[in-house]
Amino acid sequence: DKRQKTKRSSHGVAVVMCMSFVLCPLASAFSQLGNYSTKDKKAIKVYEEALDCLQKRAAGCAESNLKKAITLDPAFIEPRFTLAELYDMQEKDEEAMAAYRAALERAPRFFPNAWLHLAEIEFRNAQYMTAGQHYEEFMRQNEDPVREQRARLGVESCAFAQEAVKHPVPFDPVNLGPNVNSKEAEYYPCITADDRTLLYTRDVHDGKGPYGHQEDFFVSHTDSSGTWSVAQLVPVVDSDDNEGAGTMSPDGRFIICTACAGIDGYGQGRNGLGSCDLFISRRIGERWSPLENLGTPVNSRNWESQPSLASDGRTLYFVRGTQAADGIKSMDIFMSRLQDDGLFSKPEPLGRNVNTPFQEESVQIHPDGRTLYFSSDGHPGLGGLDIYVSRMQDDGSWGTAQNLGFPINTDADENSLLVNAKGDLAFFASDRKGGEGDLDLYSFTLPENVRPVAVNYIHGTVKDADTGQPVEADVELYDLLSGKLATAAYSDPRTGEFLVCLPVDRDYALNASAENYLFFSRNYSVQGNRVGGPAELLVELSPIKAGETITLRNIFFETASCALLPASNAELEKLTKFMVGSPLLKIEVGGHTDDVGDDKANQLLSEQRAKAVRDHLIAHGIDGARIAAMGYGETKPIGGNDTEEGRALNRRTDVKVL
Repeated sequence: DKRQKTKRSSHGVAVVMCMSFVLCPLASAFSQLGNYSTKDKKAIKVYEEALDCLQKRAAGCAESNLKKAITLDPAFIEPRFTLAELYDMQEKDEEAMAAYRAALERAPRFFPNAWLHLAEIEFRNAQYMTAGQHYEEFMRQNEDPVREQRARLGVESCAFAQEAVKHPVPFDPVNLGPNVNSKEAEYYPCITADDRTLLYTRDVHDGKGPYGHQEDFFVSHTDSSGTWSVAQLVPVVDSDDNEGAGTMSPDGRFIICTACAGIDGYGQGRNGLGSCDLFISRRIGERWSPLENLGTPVNSRNWESQPSLASDGRTLYFVRGTQAADGIKSMDIFMSRLQDDGLFSKPEPLGRNVNTPFQEESVQIHPDGRTLYFSSDGHPGLGGLDIYVSRMQDDGSWGTAQNLGFPINTDADENSLLVNAKGDLAFFASDRKGGEGDLDLYSFTLPENVRPVAVNYIHGTVKDADTGQPVEADVELYDLLSGKLATAAYSDPRTGEFLVCLPVDRDYALNASAENYLFFSRNYSVQGNRVGGPAELLVELSPIKAGETITLRNIFFETASCALLPASNAELEKLTKFMVGSPLLKIEVGGHTDDVGDDKANQLLSEQRAKAVRDHLIAHGIDGARIAAMGYGETKPIGGNDTEEGRALNRRTDVKVL
């Protein structure tokens, strides 16, 4: 029963909900009226005995007396509706539907809300035609705007579901096998950009915690054959406390996850701001750092969970829910960005095309940075939580949520969707028959119409140009067309390795910088999707010392002009920050051309271009006394002028340390 699994976990699957059996609200309202629909005193007495049983949480006693009261007077309406609600609260759907239908047939206007209750039970049991009719009947009698909203969504969902079932999408899920799955529940997968490392949450029944189980992280790796290795517990990040719903940076070096502080005995040693918070851990070599609370403003007094880190390494999506006495309410998807000062911005809720007055959860931002997958019960769907996709528009807003269709979505809850970097393969959690046990992880080919933008990835190594030793550097790639940061990563201080994910068919400016080094610059065109494997890149950083020179590969001018193009902005900003961070540094900006055209004209153009870069730095606060500008024309080629590739190398702007 997926509804029971949803209630089990505070953050791994979904939400803790209190479902203790109490007096039915409808029965309570009837008992306060005191003016029953019958004059049969014996039937009334038996009915009130049933209410007393409800108050004492004696379900069997209540059911028996309600049926007896109906038998004593078949026209006695109150016990009929109360019996229907009792079955509804017990999740006995077949009995509840039969009881509601019998009650409404006798008294269709006695309790209008019963039409809504019946419709919602029918809807979650995929009885879409009758559910739609009963939602509409409810709206004809209803005067409550909140319930009106629920019913209107129900009508839209029933219409959508009937069409979706008639037009199923391709769907052939494959179990990831016993190396990944176990007899326990596995869910919330995330994967590195190279599709080689899978991290997920497992509900481990180890006798720990107040309920005898806890959520831990496991990791599995795959080889070129596609076989997953035996999953291993993630060291250090894992503990005797509850951790779950993790997200990795594309290079697999950072994990952001959910941990609860002082909730039901979990996380007693952690310093939390609310019921559950987001924490971060960093891998250095093969070791993981202890979990550290992300702090405000990401975390709050509310419930933060289910993070998804964008491929730029800076933008964080997560779910925030308002804590209430009976569980988590008002679950919405929020977004926060890491700023230049190292702090996250104030989280902002995503717009109405994503968030609804109902529940949103299980968010994944694809490595393309523009395609968002999430689960919701607030958009037209097939019942329970359905999986949707929304795409970022050019103005930064989110487009209309698109249902992934049937049978990917069903009348049950669907969540935990993950789409790989290539965009053709999806992973999800399911308790379908034929698995290894509880919830298992499956993969399936994603239909074309809901795929993200294809992405490629770059694997690189940052080294000291003099010693060859690995360097920890900040690697950033900017989209040359928009000038916006596309992705970023930190190279591993022990190996110098980094991995970044990028949408294909675009040109990028790559910058790498580290303290006490000149920054590295080149432009890079990502064409096609991983044909022949990832692009390998060696980044050699030169220590800051007199005589060292770097080439600014992302400074662009209009043809035969010294006018800087907008695509140069990212590189110029990087150079400005570099000068600000090295206040004693003096440099020479050198302009160079190829040998096409008149020598004197080339010399003049190189001087003008060097001066244009100098003027830009001065305009942005750098003292002009620290910057010399020199033009070298075509006199210092670094490539052959007999090919276009060589001439492109010769057309450059250099920075030399004076």
